[in-house]
Amino acid sequence: MNLSDEQQAIRDVVREFAVEEIRPVAGETDREQTFPEDVWDGLAELDLTGMTVPEEYGGLDVDRLTYSLVNEEVAYGALSVATALSVHCLATSCIAEFGDDDQKERWLPEMVDGRPVGAFALSEPQAGSNPAEMTTEAKRVERSDGGDGEEYVINGKKQWITNGRRSGVVVLFAKTDREDPRSVTQFVIPKDADGLEVGKKEDKLGLRASDTTSLIFDDVRIPADNRLTEEGKGLSAAFHILTGGRIGIASQSVGLAQSALDEAVEYAKQREQFDRPIADIQTIRHKLADMKTDLEAARLLTRDAARREDEGESVEMAASMAKYFASEAAVDVANEAVQIHGGYGYTTDFDVERLYRDSKITTIYEGTSEIQKKVVARNLLE
Repeated sequence: MNLSDEQQAIRDVVREFAVEEIRPVAGETDREQTFPEDVWDGLAELDLTGMTVPEEYGGLDVDRLTYSLVNEEVAYGALSVATALSVHCLATSCIAEFGDDDQKERWLPEMVDGRPVGAFALSEPQAGSNPAEMTTEAKRVERSDGGDGEEYVINGKKQWITNGRRSGVVVLFAKTDREDPRSVTQFVIPKDADGLEVGKKEDKLGLRASDTTSLIFDDVRIPADNRLTEEGKGLSAAFHILTGGRIGIASQSVGLAQSALDEAVEYAKQREQFDRPIADIQTIRHKLADMKTDLEAARLLTRDAARREDEGESVEMAASMAKYFASEAAVDVANEAVQIHGGYGYTTDFDVERLYRDSKITTIYEGTSEIQKKVVARNLLE
């Protein structure tokens, strides 16, 4: 698929940043389970923390294909960083698309500059694949200080929140009537709100540099004008934003798979067995051929979904196909990269070990592979 000169230029700049700034610290931050804040500041300097924000608020307002390219290249450096960036962009997208002028002016210019970091709070301990089952509740009440207007009092718990500890702004989904699945509503909440507590940081298989926590809301009071959507319109807003987000996850899967393939190719050319490089062995060559084919198929599906969205098409099925295929391909390619490395691939001395661990999450977050197949089948049958 042909890219414009501007898209190619952005891709090249981000690839250079990924290679020179992200990859060199990826192993260390994974071992220490710390997020590279200097890298985040670098992304902000490149204006990437404002990708989904309109230009009038200081953002880049890029098209979906450019957004896909950026996600791919950042993930080539480290999936943990790409995940943090994409979640921040989910939050800015919600405010940009559903906020009123005052809300946009209040939040977006600073978020464009990377601080505060955004979080997206939808999942709950018992409501992951079916967010309509959430129990977090936002009750509308009179203001506690006796002033004009109303407030919402929020109680509940959100789980698997990327940027949970780092964030300064949380886009929250809660029910205005706990018993009514149609009452899900979207709010924007400052992280320092009284009663908002950050839970424990998850100790994960992969994505270990990424900040993943729970968020606990205990009588958190916010002004009514912090509501982003009309009551009951939050779930459709979430699904709309996540459809585009799935293209981002597919793009990240492609970037990770490209990284794993590059590592495997270099190792195969250097590693010798039976007095020759293992790249000369037909079994290894066939593995590399399969990896490359899966990678390019995933890339084409992903870019096609992005192109379709840019052209105004409905992309629910295309986004789910891309996310499903690309994430499964990332796992397969990373697995084969470890296999090509042999015993060394099972050690932390080589990046493929981390890539293999990181790859699995792409089949889970923002809708599992099973959910993506359900979406594809539903669209196909309808």
